[in-house]
Amino acid sequence: MADSSGNISHAMIPQFSGESYDFWSIKMKTLFKSMELWDLVEKGFSDRDNDANRLRENKKKEAKALFFIQQAMHETIFSRIASATKAKEAWDILKTEFQGSAKVIEVKIQILSRDFETLLMKDGESVQEFLSRVSGIVSQMRALGETIPDKKIVCKVLRSLPQKFDSVVSAIE
Repeated sequence: MADSSGNISHAMIPQFSGESYDFWSIKMKTLFKSMELWDLVEKGFSDRDNDANRLRENKKKEAKALFFIQQAMHETIFSRIASATKAKEAWDILKTEFQGSAKVIEVKIQILSRDFETLLMKDGESVQEFLSRVSGIVSQMRALGETIPDKKIVCKVLRSLPQKFDSVVSAIE
């Protein structure tokens, strides 16, 4: 829990062991935003600020953000960012290694888009199981930065249901 001064306990920092980077990064972004650190992690800051107070504050925020990233790392992953001296540098190392470069992300999105477009409900599959598969693909695409309107998802689900659901689909439409 956060105490009255806004400090966060170690238990609240999402741990990363090398699995499910996309979901871990979403949790960390939310943590950084709640601490007003996300802009600094995402864009970094310049040491050339003329205002001494602002520079000191930015350095303090920088150290705090880097601390959170370091605390989130499992010991098997920590060595990859150990030499990073800035939060943005550590974040970028993790992003490139576990999510991939821009080209890799683009390919992942294309693959997931194809999976989404060709998705059909299987024989014997419940509607809930099918919706879970749809939701899984959509979540992965959104985690990679793809924007998918809810209307597109609903239309896809309605088109993908078997004929026995035609009366329900018509009623919903």
